[in-house]
Amino acid sequence: MNRRRFVQGTTSAALLLGNMKSFASYSKMLEENLSTTFVRTIKERNTWAIGNALVERQIGFDPEAGLSTLSWRHRVTGTDFVANAVKPHPRSNEFSFWADQEHFAGTGQSAWKLGDIHTEKLTRGGQMLAIGLSSTLHPIEVTAFYAVYDGHPVIRKWIAITNTDKTPVVLSHLCFESTSIVAGPFNLLEVNAFYGIQPRELLFSGRVDDNAILQKNSLTGEGFIVLNEAPGWMKATELMDWSGGVQVMYNTDLFPFERRLEPAETFTSAKSSIAFFVDGKGFADPHWVMPSYTSSVLVKKAPYQPPWIYNTWEPFERQITADIVSELIDVAGHIGLDVFTIDDGWQSEYGDNEINRQLFPNGLEKVQAAVEAKGMRLGLWVPLAATSTKTPAYREHPEWACKDRHGNPKLTETMSGSQVVMCLASPYKDAAAKRISELIGRYHLRYVKLDLTTAFNAYGESPGCYAQGHNHDNWAQSLELIYEGIQYVTDHIYREHPDVLLDITFEAWGQKHTIDYGLLAAGDLDWLSNVEDRWPDVAGPRQVRTLLYQRSLAIPTEAMLIGNLQAEMPPVEERLATAMGSGPLLLGDLRKLTSEQQAQCVEMIRWFKTLRQAVQMTQGFVPLGDWKQPNAATWDGFARLSREGEGLIVLFRNESPVTAIKIQLPAFPDGSYHLLSVSGDHHTGTYTGQQFRAGIEVPFPSGHGIEILEVRRH
Repeated sequence: MNRRRFVQGTTSAALLLGNMKSFASYSKMLEENLSTTFVRTIKERNTWAIGNALVERQIGFDPEAGLSTLSWRHRVTGTDFVANAVKPHPRSNEFSFWADQEHFAGTGQSAWKLGDIHTEKLTRGGQMLAIGLSSTLHPIEVTAFYAVYDGHPVIRKWIAITNTDKTPVVLSHLCFESTSIVAGPFNLLEVNAFYGIQPRELLFSGRVDDNAILQKNSLTGEGFIVLNEAPGWMKATELMDWSGGVQVMYNTDLFPFERRLEPAETFTSAKSSIAFFVDGKGFADPHWVMPSYTSSVLVKKAPYQPPWIYNTWEPFERQITADIVSELIDVAGHIGLDVFTIDDGWQSEYGDNEINRQLFPNGLEKVQAAVEAKGMRLGLWVPLAATSTKTPAYREHPEWACKDRHGNPKLTETMSGSQVVMCLASPYKDAAAKRISELIGRYHLRYVKLDLTTAFNAYGESPGCYAQGHNHDNWAQSLELIYEGIQYVTDHIYREHPDVLLDITFEAWGQKHTIDYGLLAAGDLDWLSNVEDRWPDVAGPRQVRTLLYQRSLAIPTEAMLIGNLQAEMPPVEERLATAMGSGPLLLGDLRKLTSEQQAQCVEMIRWFKTLRQAVQMTQGFVPLGDWKQPNAATWDGFARLSREGEGLIVLFRNESPVTAIKIQLPAFPDGSYHLLSVSGDHHTGTYTGQQFRAGIEVPFPSGHGIEILEVRRH
């Protein structure tokens, strides 16, 4: 590093470390609504500023150089992340793509003419700036969108491309966010990928599971998190070489992005969000910044009260019957569950709404009535694209099926044998949308589990579709269009049934244990995994918590349904406590719960619902103890909190010998708080926010390996 860069780096660190008073006012800024968003225009310079009290991005247009980001300031600290870069990276060009054989980029081209500029208020509190550009050399128009939201140190970005020619063009290599920002001198930087928690190299290419990539200055703790909202396998994110730069884009090689754009058609890209943070500094800490943003902006429904969902899949699988269901409903209603879901087995054929009359001879109407009589709503499992050859959809339109590279119908293995995979980049998507919407209306469904292969099978079957005559010209084009097809189906369903909860499982999204922002744009929930929990000494709740903790920084935890915790497996308390960290989900044979266990379920579920209704505890999530890889020898846990500091803390001793542990929450707000032990049913004391930040000691209740603590303001 040269002397000038060293001085700049140490000076910015000194400014940050000496400016701690800015963090003391962070919560006050939020409380007084000083973070209200703005868009400011400097017309004579063709410059626009978008931001709030926490963040500001300035974008400029030069007829000779195009569109570029001039500064990107974390206003909490004053750091300009663009100024931190050694120099603008040659590929940091605001956006870029190919249209047939022509390359387009926002920066570095003098062939853009400035078009319409407009602003718009956002429904979730914020503003959007749209900057229109038209090419002077080719029939292409681009609109760059920038959005900011009240109370969040985040700028969101996407582009729309319009073909103004009389013939189609094919888009490829599409990058919708490209900018030179860096968190500090390179010898001070750290990078974490895989939901923002896995250490990686500075020059890094993120793929399907790298939804959030974190870069920070290890000396100051300040940095940013890049969120790529492209769906599933289509995403790629680049931290570019050693001069600083970020590219948020679609995949170009493993699952290559191609998109045919018809004359007058507009393609709107996925979105990117970049969030700024400072470790351990109040609400600027990433464990507040990210949950607050993702749970209020990136989810389908906000505010949202998560239901307790029961699912029949294990242990009954496809042998579930009306008689078994009748017995399960009584217990599910008694213990306080909200949704009773019948998984695979209720239907006569995959891809059809007809009932399996051998297992449910009287249909589902009486089941629905019994469920609702117990204060619950019915849920059903539905395959989205996997279809039996006996269904009307396949018999009447076999041409809608996905084809493999040899021209044969693509098959996927299921619990009911091989099924055909129908292509969601064909008119099949309309048939699927109507079929599922009709099913929801018929049985007043609260929840639908959309499952099985669509674009790519999570267990290794080949991706995409090679069929001719669909809405794609080739295999590569089919990939993005199938993900768009999922969105098309769910959009149709939400228009007719806006209150239904749609679960797009990891199998439907095409990757084991995956959940991302593209999925959350299409649905409410993601059945993330099938963790074995039917016998002693299997993966069980500890593995469920591993999946939860590793994704909790990047993903709103209540969007995760992590199967398959068995309600009756001892200790029942551990299953319930684990479920409280994510979207509450239970499986198992409820009939095996003893009267004592049922009473425990009633008490704990009722308590959790009351607390969740009173406290917005999606604003902060902090994993505790040995959380990156929970194990038998050490303790783990989590805190779910509101910005007022209220919520719950859950601790698991596992097989460790500890009788008490020290909880330290370095970003806890000021105030006085009651701490009540729910597990041990005793009051543990009153503490200040300063004591929480320094660390408080909590004993495990006698005879308990789990402690659940309710935190409320005094």
